[in-house]
Amino acid sequence: MKELTDSIYEAAFVPDLWPNVLEQLSVETGSHGSTILCISENQPPRFAASKGTYELVKNFVDDGTWRDNRRPARFAEAQGKFLREVDMMSPEEISTDPMRAYLERFGLGWQAGTLVPMPTGEVVVYSLDRLLQDGAHDRAKLDRVNVLCPHLARSGLIAARLGLERARSTVSALEILGLPAAVLSKSGRVTATNPLFDMLAGVFTPTAFDGVALTDAAADSLFRRALEAENAGAEPEVRSIAIQQTPHRPPTVLHVLPLRRSAYDIFSGADMLLVATMVNASKLVPAPTMLTGLFDLSPTEARLAAALAGGQSLKEATTAAKITLKTGRTYLERIFMKTSTHSQSQLVALLKTIDVPGRAAS
Repeated sequence: MKELTDSIYEAAFVPDLWPNVLEQLSVETGSHGSTILCISENQPPRFAASKGTYELVKNFVDDGTWRDNRRPARFAEAQGKFLREVDMMSPEEISTDPMRAYLERFGLGWQAGTLVPMPTGEVVVYSLDRLLQDGAHDRAKLDRVNVLCPHLARSGLIAARLGLERARSTVSALEILGLPAAVLSKSGRVTATNPLFDMLAGVFTPTAFDGVALTDAAADSLFRRALEAENAGAEPEVRSIAIQQTPHRPPTVLHVLPLRRSAYDIFSGADMLLVATMVNASKLVPAPTMLTGLFDLSPTEARLAAALAGGQSLKEATTAAKITLKTGRTYLERIFMKTSTHSQSQLVALLKTIDVPGRAAS
């Protein structure tokens, strides 16, 4: 999967590569075609699609059908993995679903997808489609590609911010992102920043040899490990790092994205892009889907974290998740590590800062 993972990150900056990435995803999942949709407010979605779904999606956007499609809301239940429509809809619901009839016009009939709400307000949907005569997706094949979901979420964040447009240069890309961002070499040397990044003195601090550190010690430890992994050519255990709130520092999530192939050239030979997303205070419980994308949590870890944020005890949360209390404690330790927290109260306080755009309305 490493080759496909690298391609996913490359396509974030070079959207002409998305059709090939989506074709690979189709092959891995036994799909006729695949699509990425970037949805922002009431604007027509921007999209990229493989050959098998391009005609479908172009018509879907051009004729306004996207306005009445309720499937993305169902895909929000996917919780960091690909969900089939047969997993979330009864046979009767599928047979009367207007989207099913629309798919059949193009010879398609079976979908799987995952929806990623972005902390910046956009929503990114990845959809997989099978021909009508081929039946529903094989659950086992979807399970194998679920490991890609955190990478798809981070790539989707960049794709949504760039509007599925090609990044032309380091300067233009950092400007268009509209988020605090910096470009680093493998050694951790900062080669470029944007003004939004420079304004976050409470989050970042300069170090020797043009390096950068995080003012949150626990988060900085995870950041150092991510840099070491990148320098060694390995995959970091965590690419999205939670930075705790203080009176002088806003709650922040730092994403460490690799710059591969064409993206490496666009950013003048730099190896990593750091992107910071701010999180805002909210009384809402964040969706597990959001937690998966923000913190690299597995689907089970995300459900457990969301349950704790919702006020359940660990025992109640593990019972609902149908896992033992001992297993739940193991998951909780992993959650602490990935979110830079050390207690349930600290974890809940962090998760309560995450405001999922549009959640209240839904």
